[in-house]
Amino acid sequence: MTVIRVDSDADGERLDTALGILFPERSRSFFRKLIDRKQVLLNGKEAKASRTVSEGDTLSVEFPEAEPLNILPEPIPLEIVYEDADVILVNKPQGMVVHPAAGHYTGTLVNGLLYHCKDLSGINGVLRPGIVHRIDKDTSGIVIACKNDAAHRCIAEQLAAHTVSRRYYALVHGGFREDGGTVDAPLGRHKTDRKKMAVVPDGKRAVTHFRVLERFERFTLVECRLETGRTHQIRVHMAHIGHPLAGDPVYGSGKAPFHTEGQMLHAYLLGFRAPSDGRYLEFTSDLPAHFREALEKLRKRAPVSPL
Repeated sequence: MTVIRVDSDADGERLDTALGILFPERSRSFFRKLIDRKQVLLNGKEAKASRTVSEGDTLSVEFPEAEPLNILPEPIPLEIVYEDADVILVNKPQGMVVHPAAGHYTGTLVNGLLYHCKDLSGINGVLRPGIVHRIDKDTSGIVIACKNDAAHRCIAEQLAAHTVSRRYYALVHGGFREDGGTVDAPLGRHKTDRKKMAVVPDGKRAVTHFRVLERFERFTLVECRLETGRTHQIRVHMAHIGHPLAGDPVYGSGKAPFHTEGQMLHAYLLGFRAPSDGRYLEFTSDLPAHFREALEKLRKRAPVSPL
């Protein structure tokens, strides 16, 4: 029996849809069959596929014995920002998937963590050991993983309470007259493309604060501070106000005046209370080479105006 907690990505979804989000390597129809066979429990009880789940709910899934995945440790070089007995923070490069899923069962951050760490929390199941939050494949920056279940619960509670500090550098299309602002727009699954998020009236509250750092010809470098942490929040919010991220193939044109693999977004700051003693810890990471090179090219094209 695999046990997993519902995270913010699946909060408010139908049971079968939530399982598809939490286990993306499996289809929604696969989970409907398991639910019909009474092989899925919601908080220890049987539930219908249409039952709505909430963040923090516990799902117990009895997968067929022939189908468990063996996620192997791999000697992948990791840039470790900080590590103690409870947590490990890694500066994830652009292009690395955080946890195994369909099409990506090797080379993920989890594969590297399993090689580096003897123990990782088991709350999020075999595919996501230690993973308490994630960033997109083509977003670079700091990710925190937990080494035991107590630490996992502590960090998860901070994330749910929106007390974890998370700041990003984003290169977006267009110019701003203002020097900053706030996007307060609810997010939910796209009505026709369930792999995408969108601003929807019945979505969950999502708040992104932004500040202009540097202006270029046709582009702007901004700092984004997350008040909430919804899936693709910065990418969707910036596109919503007419400033999609440079290189974003999903919410923008995917085009940029330089070579890039996906959106120009870097998680540069992460702050939280240590599970062991409650001390506030904060860590930062420098912009990766591809991001720095893009900014240098833009600076050479036209005069810039730092804030």
